[in-house]
Amino acid sequence: MMTAPDIFSHRKHWAYKLGTAPELPMSRAEMDLLGWDSCDIVILTGDAYVDHPSFGMAIIGRLLEAQGFRVGIIAQPDWTSVEDFRRLGRPNLFFGITAGNMDSMVNRYTSDRRQRSDDAYTPDGAAGRRPDRSVTVYAQRAREAFKGVPIVIGGIEASLRRIAHYDHWSEQIRRSVLVDAKADLLIYGNAERALVELAHRLARGEPIEQIRDLRGTAFMTRGRPDDWTEIDSSGLDRPGRVDPHPDPYAVASKETDANASPRAPDGARVIRFQPRPQRTDRTRTVVRLPSFAQVREDPVLYAHASRVFHLETNPGNARALVQAHGDRDVWLNPPPIPLSTAELDRVYELPYSRRPHSSYGEARIPAWEMIRFSVNIMRGCFGGCTFCSITEHEGRIIQSRSEESILRELEEIRDRTPGFTGTISDLGGPTANMYRLACKDPRIESSCRRPSCVYPDVCPNLNTDHAPLIRLYRRARAIPGIKRVLIASGLRYDLAVRSPEYIRELVTHHVGGYLKIAPEHTEAGPLSKMMKPGIGTYDRFKELFDRYSREAGKEQYLIPYFIAAHPGTSDEDMLNLALWLKRNGFRPDQVQGFLPTPMATASAMYYSGRNPLKRITRDSERVPVVRKQRQRRLHKAFLRYHDPENWPLLREALKEMGRSELIGNGKRHLVPAFQPAGTGLSPEGRRRPGRPAVRHRR
Repeated sequence: MMTAPDIFSHRKHWAYKLGTAPELPMSRAEMDLLGWDSCDIVILTGDAYVDHPSFGMAIIGRLLEAQGFRVGIIAQPDWTSVEDFRRLGRPNLFFGITAGNMDSMVNRYTSDRRQRSDDAYTPDGAAGRRPDRSVTVYAQRAREAFKGVPIVIGGIEASLRRIAHYDHWSEQIRRSVLVDAKADLLIYGNAERALVELAHRLARGEPIEQIRDLRGTAFMTRGRPDDWTEIDSSGLDRPGRVDPHPDPYAVASKETDANASPRAPDGARVIRFQPRPQRTDRTRTVVRLPSFAQVREDPVLYAHASRVFHLETNPGNARALVQAHGDRDVWLNPPPIPLSTAELDRVYELPYSRRPHSSYGEARIPAWEMIRFSVNIMRGCFGGCTFCSITEHEGRIIQSRSEESILRELEEIRDRTPGFTGTISDLGGPTANMYRLACKDPRIESSCRRPSCVYPDVCPNLNTDHAPLIRLYRRARAIPGIKRVLIASGLRYDLAVRSPEYIRELVTHHVGGYLKIAPEHTEAGPLSKMMKPGIGTYDRFKELFDRYSREAGKEQYLIPYFIAAHPGTSDEDMLNLALWLKRNGFRPDQVQGFLPTPMATASAMYYSGRNPLKRITRDSERVPVVRKQRQRRLHKAFLRYHDPENWPLLREALKEMGRSELIGNGKRHLVPAFQPAGTGLSPEGRRRPGRPAVRHRR
């Protein structure tokens, strides 16, 4: 893997002499108390400001402060006017804009586009404190507030919308958020490296429009540098006939158009691509994706662009990408170089207050309450699940903290976090058990283009040794004042079965009666589109889980999670899953419907009906997609087969499927023939309050 200068090696900006703020200021009065006449950087965020390393604005703010910059935060500003955006005055360097820890549309709406009634990242969980498409709205208001101040957008919302993308809420292909926000620069993924260098270069007087070489950034441009080679993506992964990208500067005539290229018998223009240059310098090569106009009109080209995009995500070998939006291009530099262990340690050990900003008083912030006794031990995920956005945002290279840094944070929680009673709620991250897992050979890791290290099976080059994680668990439990350490992050059970000793350690000491696990489905069709292991791997894990629970003298249960209506799922698949749930005594009550998030591979399947996990052609594999609300309700109802509200819909569907033998009052039946009085009135099978997430039968 390529290396980069340490992010803490820069010479500090002069304002480091002013010292460290107890909490980053959110008002001019707080700035006055700190002796600041202005802020160098103002961060606008859609979340409440919690000065804790689980919140992106806190990490970025404290990191820039450690570089010597004065950083202020405007959290959840009133976007209906410009005044709130002027609260801290004109920033000297730039506005940094993020929607927060979640995409604002995912935060505000369910997969069925219903508006949510609460917001975990807002004081007292109040809904409605952020606008739809927050990054775009905040950027526009910030530019109105102070014209000429550079606008830098980032966070997961900007990161996942950096090229043309399918938007589930408008059911359209939308332009890159760079175009709509009119931002000067977009920083995607974990932004520490790019932001630190950007801030120092702007402080030295370099214009932002000339800063075009930062990895992990995207910007608008016209043309390409003379010393770069451009490759058309259709030459890398041919999607079939592709209309040419029009040259906005060309002056066409009927004569030149007629003679430009021959036509096929059906009248379609035949485009002849020149072979791509051999032995090109990858660091000076850019791959041209189909334009916004092309992917908007042609689902096949959208699936092709998604496939090529995901093939260019390894920091070790990724090339720059470019996509036309009108007469300008969105240019994406290669992904950022992952942080080293030493860098990650210092980022997580910056002087956070570890609590919400004092201006919130006694208000509850549910997201903070959920994580205040937990510790992030790593970043990234090499699972590559097609419905998940972690890999697109954080990358597939695992970045792990040192044991000593993690143990110091545990002691910080013990000594400084209000309400701590001795229980750590989680040691994890995007996954619970990828800590210090990596490719056995760095050269292979740098050149690999596989979207997943664990599908269709665990790669033989992957180190699956869980010994460092076992050692960490044991050392964490031994800290005085730490009574118990639980694991709440999602577990990759296909990796865990490679280390029975890890499962024994986990089950014996770190499960609080229930353990979340996500097989997602039981049938091969949808699992192949999710890039998830077969249900046999789950069965092997459950066997070990149950055995070690008995040996420990504990009654413990797995809580399985499943996705309804994922691309590639048929009604028959959902029926088989429901029968599996009934046989195994599971009665899920919280049901997750597939949500097409921007840029996810499964979202490309959903929009295009094609499978980008394979080469895309006009005749390539078609993927069945669940779009209609009745079918989506049916798939959810199969998961909640036990709920009388769903029985009328299930009985109707079973008859249509020719499976009427599953209707009856015996154990072999899926749904009863009778209907209890006062039920069956809710076709959606809404959850009734006060019931547990999963009920188990032994």
